[in-house]
Amino acid sequence: MSDDKLQLPTDLFDPGAFRTDLETGDNPISCCKQAIVQATDYLHGRFRTGTPARDLVRLRAIFFDAMLGVLWDRRDWGDADLALIAVGGYGRGELHPHSDIDIMILLGDDSEQYKEQLEGFLTLLWDIGLNIGHSVRTVAECVKKAAGDITILTNLMEARVLCGPRALMDSVRALTGPDRMWSSPEFFQAKLEEQRSRHNKFADTEYNLEPNVKSSPGGLRDLQLIGWIAERHFGVRSLAELPAEEFLNPDEMEILTRGRDFMWQVRYALHMLTDREEDRLLFDHQRELAELWGFEDGDKLAVEQFMQVYYRWALALGQLNEVLIGYFDQAILRADTADEVEILDEHFQVRNGYIEARSDDLFAVYPSALLEIFLLCATREEIEGVAAPTIRLVRDNRHLIDDDFRADPRNKQLFLEILRAPNKMTRQLRRMSRYGILSQYLPEFGRIVGQMQHDLFHTYTVDAHTLEVIKNCRRFHYPDFEERFPVSCRVARRLPKRELLYIAALYHDIGKGRGGDHSELGAVDAERFCREHGLDRRDTELVTWLVRNHLTMSAVSQRKDITDPDVIQQFAVHVGDEDHLDYLFTLTVADINGTNPTLWNAWRGSLLRQLYTETRRALRRGLDNPVDKQDWIGKTRDDATDILEDRGFTSEELDALWQARGEEYFLRERAEDIAWHTEAIASHHDRETPLVLVRNTSESSVANTTQIFIHARSRAQLFSMICAELEQLDLSVHDARIYSGADGMSLDSFFVLDSAGQPIAEDGARLRHIREQITAALAETSSYPDIVKRRTPRQMKSFSIPTETSMSVDEIKNVTVLEVASPDRPGLLARLGKIFVDFNIELQAAKIQTLGERVEDVFFITDENQQPISDPQRCEAIQQAIRSELDAQAAA
Repeated sequence: MSDDKLQLPTDLFDPGAFRTDLETGDNPISCCKQAIVQATDYLHGRFRTGTPARDLVRLRAIFFDAMLGVLWDRRDWGDADLALIAVGGYGRGELHPHSDIDIMILLGDDSEQYKEQLEGFLTLLWDIGLNIGHSVRTVAECVKKAAGDITILTNLMEARVLCGPRALMDSVRALTGPDRMWSSPEFFQAKLEEQRSRHNKFADTEYNLEPNVKSSPGGLRDLQLIGWIAERHFGVRSLAELPAEEFLNPDEMEILTRGRDFMWQVRYALHMLTDREEDRLLFDHQRELAELWGFEDGDKLAVEQFMQVYYRWALALGQLNEVLIGYFDQAILRADTADEVEILDEHFQVRNGYIEARSDDLFAVYPSALLEIFLLCATREEIEGVAAPTIRLVRDNRHLIDDDFRADPRNKQLFLEILRAPNKMTRQLRRMSRYGILSQYLPEFGRIVGQMQHDLFHTYTVDAHTLEVIKNCRRFHYPDFEERFPVSCRVARRLPKRELLYIAALYHDIGKGRGGDHSELGAVDAERFCREHGLDRRDTELVTWLVRNHLTMSAVSQRKDITDPDVIQQFAVHVGDEDHLDYLFTLTVADINGTNPTLWNAWRGSLLRQLYTETRRALRRGLDNPVDKQDWIGKTRDDATDILEDRGFTSEELDALWQARGEEYFLRERAEDIAWHTEAIASHHDRETPLVLVRNTSESSVANTTQIFIHARSRAQLFSMICAELEQLDLSVHDARIYSGADGMSLDSFFVLDSAGQPIAEDGARLRHIREQITAALAETSSYPDIVKRRTPRQMKSFSIPTETSMSVDEIKNVTVLEVASPDRPGLLARLGKIFVDFNIELQAAKIQTLGERVEDVFFITDENQQPISDPQRCEAIQQAIRSELDAQAAA
């Protein structure tokens, strides 16, 4: 992949003048440092004025060749049989601004006579600030180490003699060739395993939020790997030297060259902007590069536009890597083995487990085969994949998928059959996406390919997320997932038409990046797809409704009080019937799990299951027969009474204990929890000492969380104090229920998870410690617990989005609903609690939701007289105080 040889410009570096400066000056270190600074400034200036990085990385290598040559020649080596060798990236003649300068001193023998000279030379390189990676070895040592370490062998393959006799390196090459060690098949298999291991570190996807331009799939290392394999097997120094058309056609060679040049531009810019060897496209770097590339915010953020370009190049290079690995596999591993060929039909056959076209003009003559091949892969379990030559044919003929192709009823039917296929359906959709078929068949899908969402909530690009959601929908039919998703699996398996769920998943986010409500935009596209593919009116309406409402169930479960029968009734009316509920529940669980691996936890799962179960009961009871609130309250009291009477309480005692509790308490709490609270309160006689109870998930009636119950005298800042202490204990609040009684006591329930998003483990000592710490903090009346001051994580700092607030009155519940969306940060809830005190706000309940780098919290509040807060000026003052406090903290 080398270009025409570049010459060293004298305004970059003049070896003669440098030699003179060294001889006449008294500080060689300063002289060298000045030369390096001048060279770096020169190259950076050229970069900023448009010189391609492909030239600059080679010019930098040429500069160091000349500089090291001068420094080497200043030493008195006499007739020494030793050479200065460039290895690694430097050996390839490619140096980015902060790349390591890897060198090897190659000795003809193990003579000690040059030890002092070598130490002086290497010490000088360190003193002038170079990132030197070095080794000193004899020819025999090189051979021995290369035989046991493929990384050392690879470095030697790239070695380049800078100074000294070339015969030494020629000997190393001869003794480490494929006829002596690491035969071509062994080298290929080892490098392939090396790539698999590296890809696994990045979840085997080009679509990482903060990709590594060097090591991520589709990055520079993928190109280097196929170059190494080509050199080892075919003896070529460049992929351009491979047999024409057999491995890389001219179009692919252009993609490879342009893609490599783009990655070099990005890597050079990263090194230049960070002034260090930084190969990760971190969020803050992405913004700087987007600006450097000239992108501006529009319907998509500038950073999203830049990253879409990056992802598309990474995907293109990843595809080329896949194709070439397939070709090499055939040429290297299977060259001497007999092929096993099974003819499938007149168009396709399977060779050694890989499907291939039976003629090179198949797709040109019969374009529908561009879909048929994936249907065969999805219906024949023995097919492992697509043969490399056929991948190329698919990619080269994808332009045949045009309006006429899409309008052909046969092709529409083929696409629906792929969605209905029994085997590896999602794998085929991924292949179709990877080879450009899916975006060609569905142009609306093409618009989201490589489209990132610049936040920590969405781990994947929109297209990768979409395919992950479809995969999750399929997983609910696999026995392996029954333990983790028991309800989702049962619900998914009774869906009458699974393909309707897959279509909804395919379109649920397809409207993103266009501006406007993506759910509405996606619903329009989904309806058109269904209509054009011959779905009946009922199925079309279901798919369209699912796309339009794919966020609804998650929002209701996490932002509304799903213990309130009115909330359940309203959601049941919105859903309409059990079929819609089953499809929506399955899509919602698949969507959350496909958004971010850390987003799903047992708490979110329990909320969705509770909402699903209660809504299903409401639908079966009939929408015209809603639950009466008084009946609900009465039944809860009766059930709690039954439990407590078995423990020796009388109805008169319970009436006295419950006298201060309002209806809301019996509406929202379960009978088991009320019995737990009541028994503990009755046994706690010191009303001045807070009562704190903690029980873990196995004991709690609210599954998959840890429940903390606090009964304490009402006072200002109680909520804030509790939140501050919970954060000191590294616990995150996900739900809070606050009941202020007429007896001056506050009864509060907090549902918490640990820092890993899990309930607290069944550890008596840990639960006891939590209880003791909270009790001690609340018993201390002379001081306020410190609000936790942990350092805000680096990624969080990259998302300084202003805090957003809103306030509205819920006429039914007679409370004001305060919504706060803000970047997450330590101490947030405690700070909000202090603001509530400042404005005489009574907190009735809270729903806490963390989504990646931001929180979306809902607080149900009243004034000091238990009335909704509706005065516009007071509402604005409250919101302004919240925005000022949280944004000031974020800026600190």
